Amino acid sequence: MQHYQNYQAPADALANKVILVTGAGDGIGRVAAITYAQHGATVILLGRTTKKLEAVYDEIVAAGYPEPAIVPLDMKGATETNYQDMGATIIDQFGRLDGLLHNASILGILSPFAHIDLPTWNDIMQVNVTAQFLMTKALLPALMKAPAASVIFTSSGVGRKGRAHWGPYAVSKFATEGMAQVLADEYENSSLRVNVINPGATRTGMRSRAYPAEDASLLKTPADLMPTYLYFMSDESKNTTGESVDAQTR
Repeated sequence: MQHYQNYQAPADALANKVILVTGAGDGIGRVAAITYAQHGATVILLGRTTKKLEAVYDEIVAAGYPEPAIVPLDMKGATETNYQDMGATIIDQFGRLDGLLHNASILGILSPFAHIDLPTWNDIMQVNVTAQFLMTKALLPALMKAPAASVIFTSSGVGRKGRAHWGPYAVSKFATEGMAQVLADEYENSSLRVNVINPGATRTGMRSRAYPAEDASLLKTPADLMPTYLYFMSDESKNTTGESVDAQTR
């Protein structure tokens, strides 16, 4: 097992850090946001559904962790200006951004390549690639104000080896891997590190849509993956950049 998969984070591993998590309303994003808060971070919860974000907010506050912030944003419709405004607001309110977890993505419909329609393709590319490009670009000034900033992208096994019927989702994850590599190379000798996590088969809503017949009780839960997510967000990984890792052993 890789050392980060069984990383035991000290209770204050993320103390005083400001970390933005996309797709924070449910699944891996929700658990990551709560886990980061538990380890001392002020978490900015970004997602499409305000009600879900408020539930995560309430859970964090009820546990006595640092009070988070909420940013309701639909990555399918957000403009470059929306992201630029968000970056300026973060600098204004927090002075910097220590971490960014790109967790949100959409699966679309699994279908043969010949049957992929353009609206589905465009939606998946918009959320999984273009929005992540625009958000990262807009948040770079805030990230560069942090002493050691971490950006984590989320990939998939089909983002390393394409698989039949996974069409636009697989292509979008290949693009994610490439975007992370470009950024890691550009910022190699700076205070910013960029890495990719492939969560693997995990008990989430997206997974159940992709594999409706699967026995979900046999899968790892998002909580099982948190050692890896904590390692790459904590200063423990500050000398690691350009890596693409698995959160669970195959």
